[in-house]
Amino acid sequence: MSGIDLERYFARIGWTGERAPTHTALSGILYAHTRRIPFENLDVLRARPPRLDLASLQRKLVDARRGGYCFEHATLFAAVLSALGFDPVAHAARVVLNAPRDASPRTHMFLTVAVDGDRFVVDPGFGRMAPRVPLLLAEGARGDATHWLARDGRHWVLRARDNGGDVDCWVTTLERENAVDFEVANHYTATHAASPFVNRLMLRAITSDGYVAVMNRDVKHVRADGTQTSRLADRAQLRTLLNEHFGFDLADVASLRVPSIDEWH
Repeated sequence: MSGIDLERYFARIGWTGERAPTHTALSGILYAHTRRIPFENLDVLRARPPRLDLASLQRKLVDARRGGYCFEHATLFAAVLSALGFDPVAHAARVVLNAPRDASPRTHMFLTVAVDGDRFVVDPGFGRMAPRVPLLLAEGARGDATHWLARDGRHWVLRARDNGGDVDCWVTTLERENAVDFEVANHYTATHAASPFVNRLMLRAITSDGYVAVMNRDVKHVRADGTQTSRLADRAQLRTLLNEHFGFDLADVASLRVPSIDEWH
């Protein structure tokens, strides 16, 4: 995890606060990271499987001001934490938002971090449902108003308040994973025909007044004063949306192929 350029990273996320291994720093940097670095799977849809080496992650998420998905976010964030003196541990989880536990592969990456005798879950790469604060690893402990952790036998479950109801997001046994385990999971996620990331456009960016989320052609802009929904008419509108809300431009979205979109002009 050596080789992270903290100055470039902190400039990217706009962080000017504490740089010690404290809960204050962990919370602030996580919040700034999720605010500035979006979630997106565009490289998968461009048939360019994401690389997880630190140099590639810095070029993409920091220098090119792009976003990424869980393996990219969590690997980069772990390197930052390690450079600051934390000891992050990488774990895998099964996402259960749309499939039962026994049908879900372990293809989500998140971290736990010990601070002042407590352990916290840190999950910057969970897209729209990502908790923006560290979550205390304790039964029912509330990290904020929307996310908490629960026990189910030997599993820990990330639960969230969403659309007026409580949902299970992912489950994990909290095993410590090796870097190669995520290389394998990343390869499946980015290339397998059954992977949702190969078949769907998935984007999320935090905005000054809420967030923008995209699933295929459906766009949701959530603000404090309400939710606005719209539908992308074509790839040109997608490119405009990326410039306006995600902070980067990709000219080749004009030829982007999204298998689950039947009609794309």
